[in-house]
Amino acid sequence: MILKIREDRQMRALTGLSEKKFKALLPTFEKNYYAQKQKEYEQGMATATRKRKPGGGRKSNLKEIEDKLEFILYYLKTYPTYDELAEKFALARSSAHDQVKYLLPILQETLSELGVLPQRSFESVEAFRTLCQQLDLEQVLLDVTERPQQRPQDNEQQQDCYSGKKTTYAQKSDDDHSQKDDYLSGANHWGSPSRLHLTQTGFST
Repeated sequence: MILKIREDRQMRALTGLSEKKFKALLPTFEKNYYAQKQKEYEQGMATATRKRKPGGGRKSNLKEIEDKLEFILYYLKTYPTYDELAEKFALARSSAHDQVKYLLPILQETLSELGVLPQRSFESVEAFRTLCQQLDLEQVLLDVTERPQQRPQDNEQQQDCYSGKKTTYAQKSDDDHSQKDDYLSGANHWGSPSRLHLTQTGFST
């Protein structure tokens, strides 16, 4: 790997994952990465826009699949600027940007395949209840947050959105939390990457 990591604590601080969980994530990430490369190759051949086979052409400084996974996890955990990210991994700034845009969907697909992403929405109340029964949840808590928004001119709309405070005008929104596990909330036990929430539910190592 490119980062000079000496211990497991530093590994969690820089990537959000322990070394054990990093290694558990790697095989599925590698499979999805090369599947995406193959898909692009087949699409290019079908449209006559590509001649080189997967792996051909200019090589990235992120040579190994471990480097690619480390790169995207480091980005999500520390949220650096692209200049800082490029300096850390010996890339051009534009290459760092392109790598983030390319690897992030692959990581999201990997986490979804492993069943460790939180469920963000439900088609109906019944679907929510079904999931609670499947997870054997005993109690669900509502964590209410407020987001500033433009004050409506219509009086009825004002009342619908009014939070009860006399300061900043905000709209209430609810996030579901469970006391038994954090599956619904997106809170995680993986090391809390800044912009991609991972959960432990359904993925044991």
